[in-house]
Amino acid sequence: MSKPRKPKGRPISGWLILDKPVDFGSTEAVGKIKWLFNAQKAGHAGTLDPLASGMLPIALGDATKTVPYVMDGRKIYEFTVTWGEERSTDDLEGEVTQSSDKRPAKSDIEALLPNYTGTISQIPPQFSAIKIAGERAYDLARDGETVEIPSREVEVHRLTLLNCEGDKAHFEVECGKGTYVRSLARDFGRDLGCYGHISSLRRTFVAPFAEEMMVPLAELVALEAIEDRDERLAALDAFLGDTAEALSALPQLRITDDQAHRLRMGNPIILRGRDAPVAEPEAVALAGGKLIAIGEIAGGEFHPRRVFA
Repeated sequence: MSKPRKPKGRPISGWLILDKPVDFGSTEAVGKIKWLFNAQKAGHAGTLDPLASGMLPIALGDATKTVPYVMDGRKIYEFTVTWGEERSTDDLEGEVTQSSDKRPAKSDIEALLPNYTGTISQIPPQFSAIKIAGERAYDLARDGETVEIPSREVEVHRLTLLNCEGDKAHFEVECGKGTYVRSLARDFGRDLGCYGHISSLRRTFVAPFAEEMMVPLAELVALEAIEDRDERLAALDAFLGDTAEALSALPQLRITDDQAHRLRMGNPIILRGRDAPVAEPEAVALAGGKLIAIGEIAGGEFHPRRVFA
């Protein structure tokens, strides 16, 4: 009987908040970070198109178990819409499908924005990762197929016109999971009768990570010049945030080392004390500041669902 394969790389865990450059895909970025950190496992929390820059939270090791909690968080984007052309991809990469000489006045744009705030119905772009009959929409679109993508409801919490310059308008949007900024640009242009597409897009915030936490890829790549491997990895590791940072919105329990051992064995623990919570659908257990488990509180007990090394 053959022995199980030992995973390649270091069993390192934590969050790297990457400032992704333009013309670099999200999957490519994750692969580069995984290689730089010599990590066993890596994943990202929310795709950014190659033409978009900005915040791409990358989870290493056990932090990949917390990715869904970041995926569900609010996001903030700054984006530019160029008026006069609608494109097949709803951004600069696509072919022009509609054009107009009309340009909207600032007052017309501002009057439109309330229609796109709150819960709105949105049709994702033809070139998107939405699955249609088991296939990605962008694969079908590249094959020349026009697919019917059903509309869906998304949350736009805040939408601001920053300024107008000639045939361009600059916006900031705070939105929920699944919102396509490219679709906003397309729909703005149609409603204003002038057509439009995204010409620049930058993500500045993914809850709960702040903009100042972002690390430029070039800064990390520059550390390859450090010849000593241990010194190089230590310099890289200094940029990692704790795995538990992704779970700051959940109720937090401080537990003992003995309780942590029970949770790691998959057993529930009894919560004692006058202020102990009785019921929570999801909560986080920490011992000595370290993440031990995510679980449910029911009947005065914490039941682990996901346990961390």
